[in-house]
Amino acid sequence: MLSFLYDGLCRFRRPRCRLNNIVMDLHTGIIMFSSHYTSHRLDTQIQAAAQFGQVFAPRDPQSHKGTHGTLAVIGGAAGMSGAVILAATAAIYNGCGKVWAGFNQPALPLPVIPERPEIMLSTAAALQLRNDITAWAIGCGMGLCHEALALLYTQLTSANRESPVLLDADAVTLLSRHADLAASARDYPTLVLTPHPAEAARLLGVSTAEVQADRTAAVTQISSMFHAYTVLKGHHTLVCSPDGSLYTNLSGNAGLATAGSGDVLSGIIGSLLAQGIDTEQAVRGGVWLHGAAADVLKDSAIGEIGMLSGEIAPAARWLRNHIIEAQR
Repeated sequence: MLSFLYDGLCRFRRPRCRLNNIVMDLHTGIIMFSSHYTSHRLDTQIQAAAQFGQVFAPRDPQSHKGTHGTLAVIGGAAGMSGAVILAATAAIYNGCGKVWAGFNQPALPLPVIPERPEIMLSTAAALQLRNDITAWAIGCGMGLCHEALALLYTQLTSANRESPVLLDADAVTLLSRHADLAASARDYPTLVLTPHPAEAARLLGVSTAEVQADRTAAVTQISSMFHAYTVLKGHHTLVCSPDGSLYTNLSGNAGLATAGSGDVLSGIIGSLLAQGIDTEQAVRGGVWLHGAAADVLKDSAIGEIGMLSGEIAPAARWLRNHIIEAQR
């Protein structure tokens, strides 16, 4: 019976056309990318990764899924479900033991993510009732409605404030609009903010042009305001720690200027936080890995133009494991 099934699967497998590392299903026309990555700068990447020792440490052979944390990603209002799926997918690709995708909708928009059934699904409100979450990533496609505001307020004023919280996108905008919410955020023990320049401008009450004119001052001021690790996204992303120390990221390329790239970054950093990695290493290392994965895609003949955010996480997984193996 098993041999018949195997023979049948092999005999009637859909035809595919392969060109370098690009695979097309000839029946559906769907283009996929194989795992044949390459990097022209691997030696440099290995050296750069040395500053993030916890991120690039090998796994304990005695570990289990619980060892590697549980991330809850909250976002995905109606019409924006893809944002939370991208973030959750990035988290599972980067080693998180368990990942929840929480949708800011009254009911689940889908019963399962077909391509990623490993990800558990919940409404955001129900997900916030769990007590086994080791990190939260909130804001990806969450919206600015009353329900989104209530979710964020509940999270920041929760009695259980031990798990790190990362706020991105709409969550950052809500902070800029509601002073009481911002006050609660300032008191949160471990807070990570990941604004793009326009969101940073809203937090500071200035124009985007003013933020871009002095990015160092902007990211430093936000970190001071919120006692937070702040990631100011853009060319040469800046990371400022609560103590004011700065990190300038040099990985990445213009291919990251695509829809969903920030959601993937939130998933990568959130995954590392959930795994119990030191916050500064998780944030800085996550930013570097996100950019370096885009460099891998560029070196793998995919190029910058048309790079998809969904391609970043598999490349990040390949690079993280490749660097770990190279260090053995």
